[in-house]
Order: sequence, then C-alpha cells, then structure tokens
Amino acid sequence: MYAMERQQLIERELREIGRVSVVDLARRFDVTTETVRRDLDRLEGLGSLRRVHGGAVDIGRASTAESPLTERRERHRDAKRAIAAEAVTLLGPDFRGSIFLDAGSTPAAVAALLPAALGAGIGGVEVVTHSLEAAHLLAGEERVQLTTIGGRVRGVTAAAVGAHTVRTIGQLRPDIAFVGTNGLSAGFGLSTPDPDEAAVKAAIIQSARRVVLLADAAKFGEELLVCFARLDELDVLVTDAAPPAALSEALEAADIEVRVA
Repeated sequence: MYAMERQQLIERELREIGRVSVVDLARRFDVTTETVRRDLDRLEGLGSLRRVHGGAVDIGRASTAESPLTERRERHRDAKRAIAAEAVTLLGPDFRGSIFLDAGSTPAAVAALLPAALGAGIGGVEVVTHSLEAAHLLAGEERVQLTTIGGRVRGVTAAAVGAHTVRTIGQLRPDIAFVGTNGLSAGFGLSTPDPDEAAVKAAIIQSARRVVLLADAAKFGEELLVCFARLDELDVLVTDAAPPAALSEALEAADIEVRVA
C-alpha cells in the first residue's frame, strides 16, 4: 500500500470515529509504528488532524469542540441503540420508582426504548429530565409520569442548564440516573466541553442513588475541558466495546460494573 493510500484511509477513519491509534494503524497496515507516525506528521502538516499521545484526533476535536445534537444523533447510531437496549435491562419489567434521564443522544435512545421496557404497568414510574428531546419522546406516554426541569436551553444539546436547573436537581433523589458523557478517561474521569452542562451532569450524579453511564467506545480516552465526575462516583458503565487496558483497570479499581452491549 502506498503512503497516499494509507493517509487517505487514516483521514476517513478520523472523519468516522474521530480518533486513531499509532499501534492499531501499524497493525492494520502491516507497517512499523515509525511509518505511521510519519503519515500522521504529514497529515498534521496539511491541517488534516491533531497529534496526541499515542495517535491523533480529528482537527475539530478540541477540548471545547461540541457537535450539534442532530449530528451526534446520527454518529455511531447502531452503537447507541445497542447501549440503550442493554441499559434498560437494568430496570426490568417490574421496575417501579424514579428515573433521571440526562441530555444527549444516547440517553435519548434510552428514552425511546423506555416505555416498552417498563411492561404493561401504568403510572408506576416517574421520569425526570432536563432534556427537551427526551421529554418529547416520552410526552403522552401512559406508562410514565413525566416531569421536566426548566432552565436556559442550550441549542446545541437541547438541554436546560443554569443555576435553577442545578438547584432543582439537587432537591431530588432519583432511584437511577442514565447519564451521558463526551469523554471518559482513566485519569480525568468524565468530561464535557461546556461548564454549564458539566454543572448539571455533576448535580445529577450527586443526586441519584444509582448512576449508569452510557458511553460508546469513541468516548474512551477523550478528555474535554471540564471534568464533572470521578470514576468512583459511577455504579455501572454500559458501552459497546471492551475498554482499553488502562481504562479497564481504573474502572475495576473503582468497583464499576461494566456491561458491553
């Protein structure tokens, strides 16, 4: 394979996944890691990517980069549906209690599956959310009692944020919370680009009796601007692939149950 062909494939993977690893690319292309590093150096010089330790990320994936909800909804769609399907099994058809749904494309996938997962019972489950998308999916559904939390709505995530939102969440104690994240790493924990979103997510995690993190494999190793939780504040991680070694060890040390959809 010529260098130009490798570099085109690297650019394609960055567009689709957002991150590449030197070791993985070397194994895939059957070349040395030095050859891959030269490819990455050339692509960085052309402005196609940004080098990070062990690999490279898409040029748009800065610590404050954030895609619109409509775009994130389509990205890794199958993985998010699989994660949502696994996540709702934590409830079971006889679940009765309260659920908090975070904003984001993967929690929204949980919202879409939630009514069917709750069985035939009516009115036995209270769902609370600050997500306009999750609220829209559940509005009028007889099997749940829906409560929405207001605040200033961020257009990019369709989520209510701000002091009122955080204060209201702090007065709740939901039985289980399904939380999304932009980044998940062994050293930095859970992170997101926006401080207001981070404050809301932190409040959800602090309020819930049980915290379930929903994160596809593309989030592994990512560190965005604001950390909103440590690993040991989680109870369960639901994902679509086994975490890499360092993250897996950190999750095990934090006594977190990992479920791979």
